[in-house]
Amino acid sequence: MWHDVRSLNATASFLTALTVLAALVSGVWWLSQRPMFALGSVTVESMYGIDLKHVNELTVRNGVVGKIRGNFFTADLEQVRATFETVPWVRRATVRREWPNALVVEVEEHEALGTWGDEGRLLSVKGDVFTANIAEADDEQTLPEFDGPVGSEKDVLARFNQLRTSFAKVALVPHALSLSNRYAWTVKLDNGMSVELGREQDRNTLNKRVARLVGVYPQLVARLQEGRIDTIDMRYPNGLALSSAALTVPLDATKPVKAAKKPKAAPNTKTNTTTKQI
Repeated sequence: MWHDVRSLNATASFLTALTVLAALVSGVWWLSQRPMFALGSVTVESMYGIDLKHVNELTVRNGVVGKIRGNFFTADLEQVRATFETVPWVRRATVRREWPNALVVEVEEHEALGTWGDEGRLLSVKGDVFTANIAEADDEQTLPEFDGPVGSEKDVLARFNQLRTSFAKVALVPHALSLSNRYAWTVKLDNGMSVELGREQDRNTLNKRVARLVGVYPQLVARLQEGRIDTIDMRYPNGLALSSAALTVPLDATKPVKAAKKPKAAPNTKTNTTTKQI
């Protein structure tokens, strides 16, 4: 009999505790649905304390806020983060709650280095390809052009930085760099010259070719005087081939190639040039 009473008391206590718990859960749910916890603001801040250039209040209001579901307690922070990372120029985002009815989003923006391919995409300084309005890049100079197979973005960025350092020795700046589907490199410089560097046979192949070109470039410029070099092919083991409208090939092949003298143009007339290759 005493055992039965204890069992009944334990059962009653359990039911009482269960009822209290259910009441607490119900109360918490009821409280969480009060209007005071409806999201009142979503604040966007820079992740590193740097002024944001492309993500602003208008962008947030039009492109993100309407997609956030729930209130202070029920909003899915992972979903909010993912939504922000779909906004143009946003590279990465983190989200936290701020009592009693706000969300704070910290954003890292892409910093555009140049364009990628021919589909209006951009390459960032960290090697990420992203889609955004190129006109918003806020660059006073023309953006460099990049291209390459899918997955080669960071390799192209690393090679560009190397070439920029190497060509600085002869006061040249890379303006375009492409990696073909056969993994051959071509760089175009700010003086209009296009350089075929070819494929990397080993990790030093391109470095050697670039060093050879940089070493001989002042002599080429002196030889051509005012003529511009159009293309240079550095894929030869011990030499190079170039083309320029300022070069003429003599009838006597034993004579050295000389830079062409620019003809004096008569008033209101045009001069034609042809490209020769050695």
